[in-house]
Amino acid sequence: MASAVHDEPPATKADHFCVLVHGLWGNPSHLDYVASALKERHGDSVYILVAKRNAGHFTYDGIELGGERLAHEVEEALDELAKEGYNFRKLSIVGYSLGGLVARYAIGLLDARGWLGKLEPVNFTTFATPHVGVRAPATGIRGHIWNSLAPRTISMSGKQLFLIDSFRDTGKPLLSVLADPESIFIKALAKFKHRSAYANIINDRSAVFYTTFITAVDPFNDLDSVNLNYVKGYERVILDPDVPVLPSKQTEPEPLASQIWRRVTRIFNKLPLWLFVATVLPIILVIFLGNSVIQTIRSRQRIRLHEEGTNGILFGSYKVPLLVQDMRHVMEDAFENANSRQDPEYIGFKGRRALTEPSTTVSDKPSRISDIDQSSSPALSHNCGDTMSKTYATLALTPSQLAIIDSLNKLSFRKYPVYIHNHMHSHAAIVVRIQKKAFDEGRLVIKHWLDNEFED
Repeated sequence: MASAVHDEPPATKADHFCVLVHGLWGNPSHLDYVASALKERHGDSVYILVAKRNAGHFTYDGIELGGERLAHEVEEALDELAKEGYNFRKLSIVGYSLGGLVARYAIGLLDARGWLGKLEPVNFTTFATPHVGVRAPATGIRGHIWNSLAPRTISMSGKQLFLIDSFRDTGKPLLSVLADPESIFIKALAKFKHRSAYANIINDRSAVFYTTFITAVDPFNDLDSVNLNYVKGYERVILDPDVPVLPSKQTEPEPLASQIWRRVTRIFNKLPLWLFVATVLPIILVIFLGNSVIQTIRSRQRIRLHEEGTNGILFGSYKVPLLVQDMRHVMEDAFENANSRQDPEYIGFKGRRALTEPSTTVSDKPSRISDIDQSSSPALSHNCGDTMSKTYATLALTPSQLAIIDSLNKLSFRKYPVYIHNHMHSHAAIVVRIQKKAFDEGRLVIKHWLDNEFED
């Protein structure tokens, strides 16, 4: 039976079907606050399905299998509710973390099966979703080791998130297939009236800013050097999506003594983290890796049974052609602490410029994210004359990742940078994954979404 926030009698006024999809290692309860806020705002006009078929370690099984399970759950729920007298006209999907990728796969299947013709696709929103994968943008040996070993701890999902898988007969990573302009997935995503993404600018150890904001640069790597510009009414949490960074104020050079004191303070502030890394983290990692071996074996068994059709549920009808045309030109939380220690590296020019470095060409105008994206790499050059690339270096992403960014940005996502101040686990706080005071800033994120991006 479908998991829903409310059980309504037949023939209610609900004409809008909204699906919420949780993330890796997640469960439906992680989206309780999102569901309750949506219900409080729109009442019985929106029916909320909180997907549950991919809960827990089932998220290890990969985006493809997760997407097929989700599509099946949605179709099953719609069929059951139609028998009860519901007559839905609209469809919206909200994905959190990995759930955003699972949702992007599922809508391609639903469109191929005719559902986006029966229902009007209205809202597609992701919160902290790693659209470009979770590969650390690093070129050195440490980054290579991390990007090679980490994905093997979470079975197929890990390989897909780090773009080291080869999807079906394409010879390309699944995330590249999801973003191929000729794929059923992009065609389906383009049909939604509103597309939006919310991304943490710091402290998201699961999915860092470049991948959740779908960009090749990170203007927020050094917050001491930037002048943030907030959306009016959502100050200190939601940054202006068009002009997140204002021109830096001209100030006197900081005295050497002050610089030294600030650096010493930073070191002392990080001592608890380093003590944790040195003492507790090794024990946790041993337990995590042991459990990962067990769960990966179980995941592979589930995937095999799924492919053989012997798991009791027939998914053969979801093996639809992935590309619209007959072509194969596809575009090129335990490990979180380890991932957060992978400092980003850059390409494009030697060294790194501070965001406050004087520039005669850009110091007198705001920094638009759209300008940054378009100018920061050859793969994104729609405006080669823009000078923003002189200020923000391109992250050391792969050609496949740059192509994914380019393709998704052509769909005109409305993207919002989010600054969670009050908790170091911004990945959980952005959707108020647990009801606690420290996550209250996430309530303002959801309010902004309901105020500005969710159309009933």
